Amino acid sequence: MSLTMKAVLIFFAYILGSIPMGVILSSLIGGGDIRESGSGNIGATNVYRTHGKKLGALTLFADALKGALPTLIAMFLGLGAFWVSLIGLAAFMGHLYPVFLQFKGGKGVATALGVFAAISPVALLCSAAIFALMVYKFRYVSLGSLTAAAAMPLLVGLVNSSDDKSYIILSTAIAVMVFIKHKANIKRLLNREELKI
Repeated sequence: MSLTMKAVLIFFAYILGSIPMGVILSSLIGGGDIRESGSGNIGATNVYRTHGKKLGALTLFADALKGALPTLIAMFLGLGAFWVSLIGLAAFMGHLYPVFLQFKGGKGVATALGVFAAISPVALLCSAAIFALMVYKFRYVSLGSLTAAAAMPLLVGLVNSSDDKSYIILSTAIAVMVFIKHKANIKRLLNREELKI
């Protein structure tokens, strides 16, 4: 595949990632702008807290699909791990910095979930188990997300034994960005002010 076509796929992934599904779905049910409710975040957790489990789950699925679809397309086309990683990262960054919302987006956990569902489903299942355990024990979604994100590079390294380290680099970059986007949550966790579920 030509370099131009690979660039087009990266651009497509970013644009798809930029679609603010939480904002769209909340508006469709007459719930107004989700950015003006709850925590103000566009992701599934805020939609769940504001509009209930069903819409929260639908937002989670839609945001995950934004990460999975372009990544799966890249893999189907036989692109190597390097390009698959760039395309997955573009979708993830689209959710974090969406062109449709003046580059003010969500925290990217669900979109990252979609990327890793395509790249390393076994590592994702292990990470999801860590997330579920942390949320069950401590009742903080943010703590579960942070712990799962931190574990992902190790899990990907263990499961994906290829000599190509692109997926480990991708998972590390995503983990760093998840922590950056959760900066306010980390502060609230340390001050014991974070909302529980």
